[in-house]
Amino acid sequence: MLTKEQGGAKMRHIKYTEALNEAILEEMTRDETVYLIGEGASADAWKIHKGLYDKFGKKRVRDTAISEAAIVGSSIGAALAGYRPIVNIRFCDFLFPALDELLLKAAKWRFIHGGKQTIPLVIIGNMGGYVNNGAEHSQCLESIIMHNPGLKLAVPTTPYDAKGLLKTAIRDNNPALLFYHKRFNGIRGEVPEEEYTIPFGVADVKREGKDVTVVAIGYMVHLALEVANQLEERGFSIEVVDPRTLEPLDMDAIVGSVKKTKRVVIVDEDTSRCGVAGEIGMQIMERAFDYLDAPIRRVAAANFPIPAGGMEQYVLPQPQSIANAIRDVLGVKEPLPVRPL
Repeated sequence: MLTKEQGGAKMRHIKYTEALNEAILEEMTRDETVYLIGEGASADAWKIHKGLYDKFGKKRVRDTAISEAAIVGSSIGAALAGYRPIVNIRFCDFLFPALDELLLKAAKWRFIHGGKQTIPLVIIGNMGGYVNNGAEHSQCLESIIMHNPGLKLAVPTTPYDAKGLLKTAIRDNNPALLFYHKRFNGIRGEVPEEEYTIPFGVADVKREGKDVTVVAIGYMVHLALEVANQLEERGFSIEVVDPRTLEPLDMDAIVGSVKKTKRVVIVDEDTSRCGVAGEIGMQIMERAFDYLDAPIRRVAAANFPIPAGGMEQYVLPQPQSIANAIRDVLGVKEPLPVRPL
C-alpha cells in the first residue's frame, strides 16, 4: 500500500471494504464484548470479515442460519445483556424479514424502559443498484430507517468516512445502521494509520462551489462529483454536500451551503415518493426559503421496482438527470450534456 504524510497523519490508500474490516478488527480487539454475527460471517465474500475468524474464533465470529429475524432478534437480546453485536445483514433488502425486531424492539425499548436499558447494536449492509441485481437486491432503505425514531443511520461514501463512522457506531449505546453501496467495494481512498473516529451528525462538503448546492447521498455523491467536474469545464461552480449520516442529519451544514449558493438540487438513489430527498427539501423550505433564487429540484429513483439488465438505467438516477436538474435551477436554456455511466 502507498503511504504519504498529510496533515501530520500517515495516510494509506486502501479499499472501502478494507476500511470496514479494519474498523471491526480494531473494535473487536479493543472491546471483548464486541462480536460479529451473520450468514457466512466466517467467510464473507466481500472481504469485510477477512481474518476475523482466524483471530477471534467461532465464539466471536458467529455463522448463522438463513433467518434475519433470528439474527437481529438474538443480537438485540445480546445487546440488552451487555454485549455489542455487529450484524452483517449483507443486502439491506434482507432487513425486511427482521423489521419487527428492528423497528419495534431495537428502536423503541430504550425509550419504553425510561432509558434504563441500552441496545448497543450495529447493523451493516450493502445497498443500491447499478449492478443488475434486480428488484429484491438493489434497494435503498434510508427513508424507512429515518421514518422510525430510535435508530441512527450512516451512509459513508469514502473509505475514510466508512472506517470512522463504523467505529463510532460500534461504541454508541444506541442501535445504529451503516449502509454502504455495492459500487464502493473496490474504490480506494486515504485512511490514516492512527486511531480516529467520526461523529454522527456532521456533514462533509466534498466539493466547494458557489453557483448550486448539490446534496447527494451514498453513491450519488460520486455521480454528483463527476457531473460537477464536467460542468466546471463549462464555467459552472457546483458545491457537493455529503450528509454522511441521515440520522442525526446535519441540516445546519446543508442550510449554510444553500444560503451561500441560493440554489439546490438533492440527489438520492431511493425513490422520489416519500424519500429522503423530499424530507431534506422540505426542511430547506422551512429554514431557508427566503434565500432561494430557484425552486428546489430533486433527482431520485422512479417509483418502480428496480429491474435487472439494461432497463435499470430508466429507473435509477443518471448523470444526465443530475446535470438537467442543475441546468433548471440555474435557468440555463441550452443543454448541458455530460458523459453517461
